[in-house]
Amino acid sequence: MPSPTPARRSRRALLRVTAPVAVAASLVLVPLPGAFAAPSTGAVIAEVYGGGGNSGATLKNDFIELGNPTGAAFGLAGYSVQYLPGSPGASTQWGVTPLNGSVPAGGRYLIAEAPGTGGTVDLPAADASGSLALSATSGTVALVNGTAPLSCKTAADCAADPRIVDLVGFGTAVVREGSGPAAGASNSASVARGSALADTDDNAKDLTAGDPTPVNSKGQTTGGGTTPGGGGTPVPGDVRIHDIQGTTRISPLNTKTVTNVPGIVTGVRGYGTKGFWIQDPTADANPATSEAVFVYTGSANPTVKVGDSVLVTAKVSEYYPNSSGGSQSVTQLTGPKVTVLSSGNAVPAPVVLDAAAIPAAYAPDAAGGSIENLPLDPSKYALDRYESLEGMNVEVRDVPVVQATDKYHELWVDAASTDPRTDRGGVVYLGYDKPNNGRIMIQSLPPLTEQPFPVANVGDRLTGSTAGPLDYNQFGGYTIAANTVGTVQDNGLQREVADRALPSELSIATYNVENLAPGDADTKYTELAQAVVTNLRSPDIVALEEIQDNSGAVDDGTVDASVTVQKFIDAVKAAGGPAYDWRSIDPVNDKDGGQPGGNIRQVFLFNPDRVSFTDIPGGDSTTAVDVTGTGKRTSLTASPGRIDPNNDAWTTSRKPLVGQFSFHNKAVFVIANHFNSKGGDQGIDSRFQAPNRSSEVQRQQQAAVEQAFVAKLEAADPDARVVSLGDFNDYQFSPALQTLTKGGVLRDLVNDLPASERYSYVYQGNSQVLDHILVSPAFKRQHVRYDVVHINSEFAVQASDHDPQVVRVKP
Repeated sequence: MPSPTPARRSRRALLRVTAPVAVAASLVLVPLPGAFAAPSTGAVIAEVYGGGGNSGATLKNDFIELGNPTGAAFGLAGYSVQYLPGSPGASTQWGVTPLNGSVPAGGRYLIAEAPGTGGTVDLPAADASGSLALSATSGTVALVNGTAPLSCKTAADCAADPRIVDLVGFGTAVVREGSGPAAGASNSASVARGSALADTDDNAKDLTAGDPTPVNSKGQTTGGGTTPGGGGTPVPGDVRIHDIQGTTRISPLNTKTVTNVPGIVTGVRGYGTKGFWIQDPTADANPATSEAVFVYTGSANPTVKVGDSVLVTAKVSEYYPNSSGGSQSVTQLTGPKVTVLSSGNAVPAPVVLDAAAIPAAYAPDAAGGSIENLPLDPSKYALDRYESLEGMNVEVRDVPVVQATDKYHELWVDAASTDPRTDRGGVVYLGYDKPNNGRIMIQSLPPLTEQPFPVANVGDRLTGSTAGPLDYNQFGGYTIAANTVGTVQDNGLQREVADRALPSELSIATYNVENLAPGDADTKYTELAQAVVTNLRSPDIVALEEIQDNSGAVDDGTVDASVTVQKFIDAVKAAGGPAYDWRSIDPVNDKDGGQPGGNIRQVFLFNPDRVSFTDIPGGDSTTAVDVTGTGKRTSLTASPGRIDPNNDAWTTSRKPLVGQFSFHNKAVFVIANHFNSKGGDQGIDSRFQAPNRSSEVQRQQQAAVEQAFVAKLEAADPDARVVSLGDFNDYQFSPALQTLTKGGVLRDLVNDLPASERYSYVYQGNSQVLDHILVSPAFKRQHVRYDVVHINSEFAVQASDHDPQVVRVKP
């Protein structure tokens, strides 16, 4: 089972990409909302539905609902609601429904309008009735101080009419507030304000589409129970959270509206994906059903706090944080109406996640199909265990950090002591069937101003309790949204320094420098250069990956990278290193993938005092390098050159750069690689099991092309000294690496290390191999010394996300 794309993320603030759904009132007192022409002094139009009785409708009647976010009742004597079609003609008149009574403080007021011929559900008892036949898709509704029909038919004219208290245009309505009308109204969808009844005088922003949810002044709804402002004590409906969650990954009530679901607020997120978690303190007897659920408030900040006892009326939905990556879904409640019954209640005790609680098997096998509808077995599978706790208050105690704190304020811990460990405290990834079940991400739920997030390296320990709702997100899978985070115990992880090469040894290194561009801070160049000089001991040859062109990630046609490379060479020299020379081939613009406009490529640096480069003309971005001669006269047809650059295997991917060097009068052929990324692969925690690793197909093709080239080189000279190295974006046990080493033409040196040292990158808490150095049989084992030099991937402060590697050989 693969890690999903280990490439850097362009966005990380946990933003949802789904459109917000219809929302309505909550028992929350907020400042008075804005009005159409001026701020309202009371009621607003909370919801409009014109599809009543139409084809596909459940409700029999159209309705208009008013809301009152203030602390005092809003009297309606002498007021009316009025309706104008979306595109009024010269003779079109406003229709009028007179009102009476009042909108309760913090409550609603329901106006029933014309019925249709369809529908199966009656509105709750209406506070007022009229005969307006609203369009399901387009029109304008106004709350008016007066009962005489309005005469305005443009947005500007209506904005100038002081009688209009509030106005809502929907669909394609000509008369509307702000940038445009509210979108999405239909036979089955109303448009409604958020739970805080915010009114910014912009219908397109203030109202969203969703299931119709009529509520009268008594708080009665079509689903039973009551909501705020009804004049009585609200009571729970018939549905509990475990009924919503069910015994599979998909809610049995998906797409249904549930009424007055009770729960205690266990966590509040007022940034990114805004909302809050509620948990039922009275659990059922089924371990497969979660007792908690996320309440999604869309763009509105949650108005509840931890410990509030609430009732929630909302629509059940399933949200996929990363659908293209096959992510699990998150069951959530959308478009919520929230009643706060009391505050300061005890939060349900957290479930402790440890080795005893996490099963040894990771996930059921569906032969690549979805496991969504399989019954959860939390006693057998780790993924099922996590899913059975979705949204619930969980805790880890005194756990090792297995991925350092990143710039997005996240870190990973290992809650299962049985996972295999690296020598430096991480969790080593040793096979598709060994995903390491105890890895879990930690994020801070309170704003960082309230609770600074700890900075930790791999091998440190998060002591004490870390607890909060169990979330799931697109970049990390199952995650503790922590209300409280433990204390970091610093275990003093040090950056490694490679052994010195002997004078008789040729030292060759590979280093992915993570989209290095001239515009990067000087400190990045300094740190990368210092690593080459100090940690790698100034290798004779350095293959760099991810060198961008001179304009960086600006897609302006630039492909030359001389400024980028020279700035790096100067930084190395300033750090006390050698005066490197360099060779590379510029790619065809926008043809090698990577960050758009960056034109990343591989570059050879070499120390001319130690090794010479054999320049052979003819190499360019589209000409394939070949092999000529035999025995000791074997040579490349171009140096530097690119291996079969027009082969489809390299579509939107970097082409291998090969160079011919001479060390102690012996030819050494070095291939710098950067295979295609894992983009598009389904993640370890995918809902598809076993996950599809679609990107492997191209890497295997790339490996086959390179293996054939190396085989041809070795056929010409069985003693050819070949070193292939770089970022292969794949594991030592992958099909690509098996293909590249087929026939023994190359040996992957990472397999010579102890299993606990086989990693160069850390992703989702797994220390894994992406970078490799491979050598031909001409290099005898006793003449090869190889290291992965751990200076980046395990640290919170890093110059690159990859660790470099170095090999010292005696040709």
